[in-house]
Amino acid sequence: MAASSAGNHSTPHNTKPFEFSAVDFPPRISLTADQYNHCSEALSFFKEKLQNKSREISQEFARLQASRIKPSEMARGCTVALDGVNLSKNRYTDILPFDKNRVVLKQCKDYRPAARGYINASLISTSSSEKVSQFLATQGPLPHTYEDFWEMVIQYHCPVIVMLTRLVDNYKMVKCGDYFQAEDGPREFGNICIVTKWIKTTETALVLRNLEVNYKEVRHFIFLTYLLKKCL
Repeated sequence: MAASSAGNHSTPHNTKPFEFSAVDFPPRISLTADQYNHCSEALSFFKEKLQNKSREISQEFARLQASRIKPSEMARGCTVALDGVNLSKNRYTDILPFDKNRVVLKQCKDYRPAARGYINASLISTSSSEKVSQFLATQGPLPHTYEDFWEMVIQYHCPVIVMLTRLVDNYKMVKCGDYFQAEDGPREFGNICIVTKWIKTTETALVLRNLEVNYKEVRHFIFLTYLLKKCL
């Protein structure tokens, strides 16, 4: 499937604004007790970090930029991602998951043994708190990896997706495939079906989609104002 143009980021006609009232507040997503506890702990952790250590966040980011991995280190630590059978699944040649913390799919459309359940995605956990749940960080899906992406969401029981990129940037470069928009009817990726149940947006261009993925509820967030600033 071709990626949508930048114009598709505009608010759909049937989009309703958030109304933070008891009457029309978006229904709560169904979470297990463990998921709820992990989300609460993560929220508390990041709130504290923003309030008391906002300067440290910038410093941490600067340190990460200064210690970018060297090509030789990448070759040693990302052997599965660099395997010839998996190269086409990487959007960029220099953004790859490490072998030690990559997401492994138990089953996917690529049944070749050499592929080893590969998807360009990593398990991320904070080093400062073991209580905070792991996150999955992944690239913007490619058209031929949409099914793998949704398989990952199902296998790892992801209740929320936060999209941190646009489909197309200001330079008309495709940054992410259109893996999620299903307003015109169900979309099928192999044995996986996604349906958009409803869409809401805020004045700050936070777009919230309630998706049904094989009859399971998944929330999808895009903060367009943030993305526009980052892409200028």
